[in-house]
Amino acid sequence: MDRAKLTILPPGKPLIGRAVPPGSKSITNRALLLAGLAEGTSRLTGALRSDDTRYMAEALRAMGVTIEQPDETTFLVTGTGKLLPPSAPLFLGNAGTATRFLTAAVASVDGTVVVDGDEHMRKRPIGPLVAALKSLGINVEAPTGCPPVTVRGNGHFASGRVEIDAGLSSQYVSALLMAAPLAPKGANAPVTVALAGTEIGARGYVDLTLAAMQAFGARVEQIDAATWKVEPTGYKAADFVIEPDASAATYLWAAEILTGGRIDLGVPNDAFTQPDAKAFDVISKFPRLPAEIDGSQMQDAVPTLAVLAAFNETPVRFTGIANLRVKECDRVRALSLGLTAIREGLATEEGDDLIVASDPSLAGQTLPAEINTFADHRIAMSFALAGLKIGGITILDPDCVAKTFPTYWDVLASLGVSYTDIE
Repeated sequence: MDRAKLTILPPGKPLIGRAVPPGSKSITNRALLLAGLAEGTSRLTGALRSDDTRYMAEALRAMGVTIEQPDETTFLVTGTGKLLPPSAPLFLGNAGTATRFLTAAVASVDGTVVVDGDEHMRKRPIGPLVAALKSLGINVEAPTGCPPVTVRGNGHFASGRVEIDAGLSSQYVSALLMAAPLAPKGANAPVTVALAGTEIGARGYVDLTLAAMQAFGARVEQIDAATWKVEPTGYKAADFVIEPDASAATYLWAAEILTGGRIDLGVPNDAFTQPDAKAFDVISKFPRLPAEIDGSQMQDAVPTLAVLAAFNETPVRFTGIANLRVKECDRVRALSLGLTAIREGLATEEGDDLIVASDPSLAGQTLPAEINTFADHRIAMSFALAGLKIGGITILDPDCVAKTFPTYWDVLASLGVSYTDIE
């Protein structure tokens, strides 16, 4: 049964122990899709099993891919090199990666596919990706500019040059890149994916996409900083190791420095290739964080950094975070409301910037506050950090962490954190 709320008891001591983050959600969903598009059996190890990856796996199964899970961190994926038309709309919850990636990939299906999600996903924009697919001649429509999206495919992706406005999300670029090898092998030219302008949210995630594509046999040439040429190779099955989730690691790095603890993540801090790993260097500067933090290239780490900033010695302004308004919820607003619930004036919004007033004296106080998570896993997990130093922090809908880190509350408990008022 889902819990309505969970109140954190400040441990009053350093958090010490071993806490290995789950596998990367971003890499797991890329690898699942590419393995599903490949011919043969791929073994994905170190993978994340969570709501987001479950939705991707179920969607692939609905299109003829066989997926076995021999243990908690392994997927065995067997594909034929071709996705089949599903018998019903693909329901992807609020999984942005699965929704955006599949919207492009299902253009290779010979038939009609509806890509849909929950009430939150139906508010998340997908218009730029739909427009890009239409420019290639693909029959696709999303009347609201958000899911549901209806794609009527003809059995292969389209060849040609496509421009994409990636200002809202780098996932649009990744979606096109991963679908591009599915173009006809006899096409006159490879697929060229180009940015419309130079704006791109979290470019590092495109690098993750390219690395995964190449591991499954794709050939991609980067022409310049805004253009990629993708050969119509299709994909080949591969064994693929998925690294731990850097976004999840940020909560543990912050918990360690907030409590003066020592938490062994089981992997060196410099071993992560994901963009959010950049947050480690910022976190290590606490309690003297920079006066301005540009979150554009480590977007999912911003909630962690914003809550940490509440205890900083001096105020912090977060810039480059407009994209956070179209994540699982409006995270700029959710962070502002949550911090303000702890203490009036602790956070303010200026345009799309977030300013955290910072007050080291918050630590040790009891300031009862119910944090509305807006069903957003990152809001829940980041505000748990406030509960490590402030009494009375209550997280509403705590089980929303199942989206990417199902064992989060157990992991904190293993390090010495206790809870009360669990309902």
